[in-house]
Amino acid sequence: MGVAIAVGLFALGVLLKSGMENFKDRERVVSVKGLCEEEVAADYVIWPLVYKEVGNDLLSITQSVSDKNKEIVRFLKEKGIEESEISVAPPALVDLEADRYRSEKTPYRYNITSVVTVASKKVDLVSSLILQQAELLKKGIALTSDDYRYQTVYSFNGLNDIKPAMIEKATKNAREAAVKFAEDSGSKLGKIRTADQGTFSITDRDSNTPSIKIVRVVTRIDYYLE
Repeated sequence: MGVAIAVGLFALGVLLKSGMENFKDRERVVSVKGLCEEEVAADYVIWPLVYKEVGNDLLSITQSVSDKNKEIVRFLKEKGIEESEISVAPPALVDLEADRYRSEKTPYRYNITSVVTVASKKVDLVSSLILQQAELLKKGIALTSDDYRYQTVYSFNGLNDIKPAMIEKATKNAREAAVKFAEDSGSKLGKIRTADQGTFSITDRDSNTPSIKIVRVVTRIDYYLE
């Protein structure tokens, strides 16, 4: 009986030692991040064509706005923009004499802001038309670009098409870093403990070319080290 008890205690000790070593190994973890960046072209653009009309005769300037809007729409259609891609907003009228906070005298009573907006997937075409605004100026339509409320916006909507490949690249990048760390520390890379896909971000490549975007994702993966 004494021998049996001794053998049992020895076996229990071996099991406990093995369990403790296994638990200790399980706590050896390396955390790595994998980066993937892709440069893509915008696939959608919103271009507001904004101009102002001032005067004292409300009926006259209202008619002028209507005529100019028709001219802008005609210009866009002739250049290849579809009618479904064009929208004309109601004119925004400001009666300067009705502004009680305005102290200085103005030569004109009424100020109308008109906005014709192009929303299209034809990014290259719209970009080329932006450079052809002088044609409208020759017809007496002076578009303004200094109003922060009406800025040309380029966007990229094809994220779902490139997301799987980008995640794969980021994950591979993270694993390569983990393998290098394991080799340098005299360990072997084990299974994944936890993984975080990360958040995708889409930003302009630079301020001068907003039609070119940078898509970025960073994944975080924790590996066990053996």
